[in-house]
Amino acid sequence: MRPVIALLPVAALMLALGGCDKQSGEAAQGAGNAASADEVTSGEVTSDEVPAGPANAAGSDATFSHVIDRSHKGEAMPAHSFLDPAGKPTSLASQAAGKPFIVNLWATWCAPCVAELPALDRFAGTAAGRGVTVIAVSQDSVPAAQVDAFLAERGLANIKRYLDGETALAFAYGTSLPTTVLYDKAGKEVARVIGALEWDGAEGEALLKEIAG
Repeated sequence: MRPVIALLPVAALMLALGGCDKQSGEAAQGAGNAASADEVTSGEVTSDEVPAGPANAAGSDATFSHVIDRSHKGEAMPAHSFLDPAGKPTSLASQAAGKPFIVNLWATWCAPCVAELPALDRFAGTAAGRGVTVIAVSQDSVPAAQVDAFLAERGLANIKRYLDGETALAFAYGTSLPTTVLYDKAGKEVARVIGALEWDGAEGEALLKEIAG
């Protein structure tokens, strides 16, 4: 049996990863219906799933700290709906369309989320060329136009605005932000990255190979 790290409250996991929680974001946005960190729980992460790579090395930028969690491998996509770039309801399954798929959960108020966006945007372009769709779903509880302006200011070429103002996906996954989930063509989870990753680096390429071949 592999050694297992005990389940951690998301608040503790966030502090370890430099990630963001819903409570912090609502304070930043002035929203009124804050959910406590204890209401969102993370999945079990086994010790051999915590990488000892550059993102976690001493002296590295803590913004890009993350863990790779495979404890949800084989799970289906959440069925919760959110808004596509045209403002119409959609779902992960609709966006995946039977192909390998990656979904990133982020928010404008989450510093690690914003830090990884440029590399994620470049990665999305690379992934598209290999038959893998990457979407970034904002968990912001603000008007879509505000998120659009935020992305436009950064000149991202590949990431379009998807909006989940009710944070249904974050709660369905039971995770903090940022979180990125990889699916195979059957719509089954392969792995999830909790925390920020420099997606256009070697680790991002290795993860892409797992679903793109």
